[in-house]
Amino acid sequence: MKRFSIFCIVFFLTACGSSEKKFDSQSYEHYKESLAEKEKKNPLAFLTVTAENKKNIIGQTVVRGKISNKATVSSYKDVRIKMLCYKDNKMMIEHEDVIDDVIKSNSINNFKIKYRLPKGTDSIALSVMSASVTNE
Repeated sequence: MKRFSIFCIVFFLTACGSSEKKFDSQSYEHYKESLAEKEKKNPLAFLTVTAENKKNIIGQTVVRGKISNKATVSSYKDVRIKMLCYKDNKMMIEHEDVIDDVIKSNSINNFKIKYRLPKGTDSIALSVMSASVTNE
């Protein structure tokens, strides 16, 4: 019985040691390349925009926002943002802006835009329309 126990322990220890994998840099590079291709083909899946707005003293609407890049490899630039303004649940006006800053992977960039919106505008919706991939 003792021999059987020792045999089981030795067998278990050798089995655990042999299953250890070494880092495969070739496989990692292939995964990284395929991830970069996915991020280049569909930047809208990795970019999000959030913002707050307020009126300043001279009546302009100041939009302060953040663009988040959740991509792990790709950086983006020339991000086109669409802003829809609503009054009583009806769209009143639409604006498009381009944020030309480079938004690096896993980062957040701040922006600020000023508008003269129609009187009575009660809500604003922002969305990312497009972006270009940069090689930075």
